[in-house]
Amino acid sequence: GSSIPMCGIPHHAADTYVTRLVKKGFRVAICDQIEDAKSAKGLIRREVVRIVSSGTLTSTDYLDARTPAFLMALFVSQASRSTQSKSATRQSVATKHDPTCFGVALLDLSTGEFSSTEYEGNVGFSAIAEEIAVLQPREILVPDNLDLVRLLPDVNISTPITTAQSWTFDTEQAQQTLLDQLHVTSLNGFGFDGRHAAISAAGALIRYLRDTQKRDLTHVRRIQFRPTTDHLVIDSTTLKHLEILNSLQDQRDGSLLDTVDSSITAMGGRQLRRWLLKPLITLEPIQQRLDAVEDFAYQTVVRLKLREDLRGIADLERLIGRVALGSAGPRELLALQQSATTIPRIRKQLDSLKAPLIQSLLAELDDLTDIRTVIGSTIADDPPNQVRDGNVIRDGVDKQLDELRTISQGGRHNIATMEQLERTRTGISTLKIKYNRVFGYYIEVTKANLNAVPADYHRKQTIANGERYITPALKEYENKVLGADEQIANREAALYEDLLKSVAAEAPRIQDTANALAKLDTLSAFAETATLFDYTKPQIQEVGDFEALEVRHPMVERLRTNEFVPNDVLLNDTTHQLIILTGPNMGGKSTFLRQTALLPILAQAGSFVPARQAKLSIVDRIFARVGASDNISQGQSTFMVEMEETANILHTATSRSLVLLDEVGRGTSTFDGLSIAWAVVEYLATHSSIRPSTLFATHYHELTDLADALPGVVNYHVEAREYQDELTFLRKVIKGRSDRSYGIQVAKLAGLPDSVVKRAREVLTSLETDELKRSGRPALSDTQDAHQAQLGLFRDVKPIDTFEQKLREINLDQVTPLDALTILTKLKEDTKD
Repeated sequence: GSSIPMCGIPHHAADTYVTRLVKKGFRVAICDQIEDAKSAKGLIRREVVRIVSSGTLTSTDYLDARTPAFLMALFVSQASRSTQSKSATRQSVATKHDPTCFGVALLDLSTGEFSSTEYEGNVGFSAIAEEIAVLQPREILVPDNLDLVRLLPDVNISTPITTAQSWTFDTEQAQQTLLDQLHVTSLNGFGFDGRHAAISAAGALIRYLRDTQKRDLTHVRRIQFRPTTDHLVIDSTTLKHLEILNSLQDQRDGSLLDTVDSSITAMGGRQLRRWLLKPLITLEPIQQRLDAVEDFAYQTVVRLKLREDLRGIADLERLIGRVALGSAGPRELLALQQSATTIPRIRKQLDSLKAPLIQSLLAELDDLTDIRTVIGSTIADDPPNQVRDGNVIRDGVDKQLDELRTISQGGRHNIATMEQLERTRTGISTLKIKYNRVFGYYIEVTKANLNAVPADYHRKQTIANGERYITPALKEYENKVLGADEQIANREAALYEDLLKSVAAEAPRIQDTANALAKLDTLSAFAETATLFDYTKPQIQEVGDFEALEVRHPMVERLRTNEFVPNDVLLNDTTHQLIILTGPNMGGKSTFLRQTALLPILAQAGSFVPARQAKLSIVDRIFARVGASDNISQGQSTFMVEMEETANILHTATSRSLVLLDEVGRGTSTFDGLSIAWAVVEYLATHSSIRPSTLFATHYHELTDLADALPGVVNYHVEAREYQDELTFLRKVIKGRSDRSYGIQVAKLAGLPDSVVKRAREVLTSLETDELKRSGRPALSDTQDAHQAQLGLFRDVKPIDTFEQKLREINLDQVTPLDALTILTKLKEDTKD
């Protein structure tokens, strides 16, 4: 009974206002009248025709053209896959001790991309957290008896969460929903045999979209089961540290994606992003992509012509989505027709290329001749954006429409003739016949001519400079014209709706062609980047050495004003399984780690790599712990986050993984940090079933001793030169250990006051002169109790005393036992003084 605040918005600007509301986090219900006002009795019937939310808004003003817009459905069952049934939906919130099965479905309503997968056991908790962090869905759908925040208490979920009735996740209900949507009799052909949790999530997602969009979703006719082990796994932490999608400033600029994305079309950009997120781990398809890129790279003229033609291709994936949802405008249909016109030319130009993948993609292209013809013969050459603006349908398409247009045009001609006749009859040369939406057609006479108005004029309105009149003859013509115009608008809308339905029925063909064009765009984009920035084709092998010469960091080399210093890298399971990398701060250790990790990501995605030569073994997972981070919102310190990330690596890495660790242990005391780093290196180097290829950057120079003790561990360092107290970074990684970090020199370069730098040198001399105790204090601090004052750094540095000097002067190689006793006696006497 309480009132609801409401406001009105212009109908023609509804999309703009709906977009604003959704961005603010609102769900918007759009209502419209569903019966003709002329035939309605009483109140005109209205209904909700669509519900718009973050995951269902397909407006081009809202979506990023090069980023997918996923709606995610999440289902958690406490039953195993083999025993799940209807009762699976009657679950309470699962805990990490429950025998759970997780179903995760993803659908991009703007393109029709639809997939589902499932995870079993406790791994599902972390897997779902990773799915949310990496894929960044715009909306998450869960059953109303599932508390997602309680399910994932350690995950900061900012995505809007929508609940649906739990019965929609029932396996039998969900399966029937999918069968109806996909027009099939079984889901086994899609890989869903026995995948009950995945079916539950996917079916509930389709029902939610049908209920909110009130459409048939004709562009959603396929579903893919997403295997969880068919790609190189890059978790959200690694994604962030390697700056794959966004830079450390959380911007696309400066990221790997931004650096290598030379694609022309929006759908090509989304495809390239997809390949970088999930590189392949099977040799043959990787090689096929690389061969296709090589073909494009060598055939420069063909590549450039293709890229020029692709500029005329619209975003067909999202365009067909808007057609299916009934929201595509006339100009968008014309863009589809014009894009299809380019396809035969693309096919002809690429026919000379020999790469099997390119030929396979060309075979998937459909010229869409019938669609081109029906759109071109129906839509006017220069249509408006919206059907309601009129003049959308060509003349000659529909006999009834042509007749109505003749009536409308004839009526307007008659009204113009009537104006001239009335001027002659009344003698009023300034008389005008005008029109507005309130009064329709009327005769306007100025005040100076009111005395000449005939008796059959009926006054309608008085205005400032005259009067407005109507006549029976004028109203008769008005009824003909306006009646025809209204019928024209209705007929055009009906014809346009029929055209949308006929085009939407061909959605699978258009989607196949769009998919092939997107991949051709991506492959040619990789070739364009490789050509412009001197990338090389890597040799890929299932197992073996991971070796590359003169490797460069793709993002850093673009940003540097001076020449980038490339470095070689070698990793194998015998002599170079774990590299301990030492060297100065700012010397380039982190850059070396990152550029090494980017090699398999690019290569296994199908791209050439920034190196002179590369022979790479396939990597199944990449773990990068590079740079400090914390999680204040979850109450976690930098050190705690570092330990959790390191623990994840130690638990999940395999012998085919690539691990990058940068300064593990730096967030705590020296001895604790060194101990942890030491133990981590030993674990990675000696574990019987893991031993991943590892780059371990550190300032704990004591760790370099492990190269002498553990097989497969080897020392490398980043070279630097110090001359007259000035430090020069050579940024060259060479074999061997480094015994200095040059931290004070770097601090000086950073601009620390001279007095601070000078004092730091004094403290360093003290620490290097005296062996550190377990408490972390130098022996010269005169502190006997470990619980007394902090480091003796506030007293002057003592010079080396005479007792120590005498000890240093003893040449043990030339001292006899008798001489040794004599020296010892003399030293003892000296101490009494």
